[in-house]
Amino acid sequence: MKRILVTNDDGFESEGLHALVEALRPLGHVTVVAPTLEKSACGHSLTLTRPLRFVELDDDFFKLDDGTPTDCVYLSKYALFDEERQPDLVVSGINKGANMGEDITYSGTASAAMEAVLQGIPGVAISQVCRSRCQNLDELGFELAKEAAYTICKKILEEGFPLGERRFLNVNVPPVPPKACKGYKITKAGFRLYGNDAQLHRNPRGEEYWWLGLHPLEWVPDRKRLCDFEAIKDDCVSITPIQLDLTSYDDLERLKGWL
Repeated sequence: MKRILVTNDDGFESEGLHALVEALRPLGHVTVVAPTLEKSACGHSLTLTRPLRFVELDDDFFKLDDGTPTDCVYLSKYALFDEERQPDLVVSGINKGANMGEDITYSGTASAAMEAVLQGIPGVAISQVCRSRCQNLDELGFELAKEAAYTICKKILEEGFPLGERRFLNVNVPPVPPKACKGYKITKAGFRLYGNDAQLHRNPRGEEYWWLGLHPLEWVPDRKRLCDFEAIKDDCVSITPIQLDLTSYDDLERLKGWL
């Protein structure tokens, strides 16, 4: 039986996590290790300044108190699996919200898949895009995301991972029901536009504090419509191959001349 490790960055109680587990159970033996608390936008971070502890909540269902998605994958490989029986696949999600463009660098969801491929295990990150900050996922549900997760992971487990070393699949699902989805598109990561949404408040003692807000989903239009943002706009599931080598190869010779 295939072994699948599931994690996320929204915490062990997330509806998206439980929807993902439900979708993948027909494909193999699922082990869940998820953060105790929400770790959105924690990036590819390891916890090095305090000890971590697995808390078993059910058979093969653990929360890592208090770890990051990267911790969950890193520790599970050594603590829950032996050398001869490692996970065949790591799947992270289903995230509540998009992980497209440069948001991938912030994403705890994507970072769990990053850690998987660093450890030599195929990795997939799956995110459910919302139409707005206020969209109620209880109404939208995760049916299309579950279908996408099952379809993609089944193909990986049966036919092999389609990418080379230190590469993972970043999947974003449009905010539409399954019948409205127009298929799957292989995409590149888009050019995300950012602002600065930081709100100043005062507590009852008059002390200042800040809340960091979320940016609207805006991007530089892609004329060839090959990027993840355009695929979602077209109501398609976006599948983007991501590599961990961040070298800007186009600039190597230019930088030699500059130096």
